[in-house]
Formats: sequence, structure tokens, C-alpha cells
Amino acid sequence: MIDMRSRFLFICLLVVTGAGVAQNKMRTVDALINKDDPGWPLVKAWIDSARNKVELLPADTAKASDALFKTQVTTGSPMGAVIFMTGGLLVDHGWIRILGSGNARLNRSLPEWNKGKSFNDYGEAPGYWLIADDVLGGFFAVNTGTFSREKIGTVYYLAPDNLEWEDLNMTYSDFLLFCFNSNLDKFYEGLRWKDWQKDVAKLPGNKVFMFFPFLWSKDWKDINKVTREEAPADEQFKFNMETRKRLGLETNYRK
Repeated sequence: MIDMRSRFLFICLLVVTGAGVAQNKMRTVDALINKDDPGWPLVKAWIDSARNKVELLPADTAKASDALFKTQVTTGSPMGAVIFMTGGLLVDHGWIRILGSGNARLNRSLPEWNKGKSFNDYGEAPGYWLIADDVLGGFFAVNTGTFSREKIGTVYYLAPDNLEWEDLNMTYSDFLLFCFNSNLDKFYEGLRWKDWQKDVAKLPGNKVFMFFPFLWSKDWKDINKVTREEAPADEQFKFNMETRKRLGLETNYRK
């Protein structure tokens, strides 16, 4: 017998894989809403029992339906459930922002954020889905083909301290559980400054911190002595990708 968590991980993998296949006709919102086996009760249970602070941003019904349609994933998967049932999730005082259908405090939906980055027009097959980011300008993405054909459905992290797409060896569901329960101080060791919570609390959800010297430059030793400025998350992502090309990293992925 497959336990409930494993079953949802499998469903998530199938849905994300299916999202990477070119679609001639986009499914309707009604077809994407799974009333018989919804993913939200499981995700909500994970949130309620989380060790880290998780703030659930309310979803607007119209925006949620629009985001679900544009993403073309079902609510039977954790990813579809987060998109349809939340405006997004703020983890650990807002250090990590998990994308949903958008909210005043996280003013970008998952499909809107990906448009122009992982695909050009809705309905196209993306090479990955950008699902979350952190205040350092690190970006999390579910692989649907760009990073590895053998690891479809795996989450990769564009690390701000080396600009590498690092394989986290997690599914989307694993990523949620990682955000909710793991020791984030350890994951971000050396990258959290004194009283960072106060600065993060004031940072809008569509912005990140840009650091000088750049975190990937290795020209710094103490994060408390590095200059920080707010920057639009969109500009930071584009800057990271352009810098990867200049450094010859565009085809480098940590498998």
C-alpha cells in the first residue's frame, strides 16, 4: 500500500511532468479542480504542524482561478492546491516566499512570474516552473526538462552565493516540507545578518536584497559588513541569469 504522502508526491510529479508537455488545448478551470481527491487538506495539515513560521496569504477567487488556468496544474497536486487556495506563503518571517495566485503582500502569481522567464505565452511548455524565492535573491524552480531529463519534477535552487542551479533532490512536496520544518539557519549559514528579521519584515514581496560586494564574488567575509539595497525581484532574476552567461555558467547544473 502506498501511504498518503507518497501518493501525493507521485501525483505532484505526474502533474508537473504533464505541465512540461506542449498543450494544444488548455483545460478549463473546472477540469483542473479535483473535488474527489484535493491536495489542499494535506498541504494545510503540513502548514498547521510546521516548525517554522508560515503565514498563509488569502487568495482572491478570481485571481486564483486565473492562476490555476494559466498554470494548467490540478488542485489534486500540492502545487495546484497552493496556487488555487493561497495568495502565497511567507516562511520564516517572509525569508522564503512560495508563490500562489498573488496577494497585496506578494503581488505576483506563479504563472505571471514565470511568463517571460520559463515560457513566453500561456499554454507553452516551460522548461521549469519558478515556484519560490528568498530575500537573498535565490530562486527555486521545479525542473520540467531544462536542468535534467532524468530528474523531471525535481526542485533546483539558483544560489545567490555561486549562481549555480543546485539540485536539491526534492519534489515540490518535499520542498514545502523543507520550508516548513527544516533548520533554515543551517541552510543559510553565513548568509543571515544580525537582526535580519526586522529588515525582512519591511521588505515588499516583489523585492529582494541586492548585496555589494555581490555574494557570488567572494570579495566579502562577513555578511554583517556587506551593503544591502532593495531591488525588484524581477530585475534580480534577470541580472543573475545574464551574469551566469557572462561567467560561462549557462549550461552548468549541479546534478
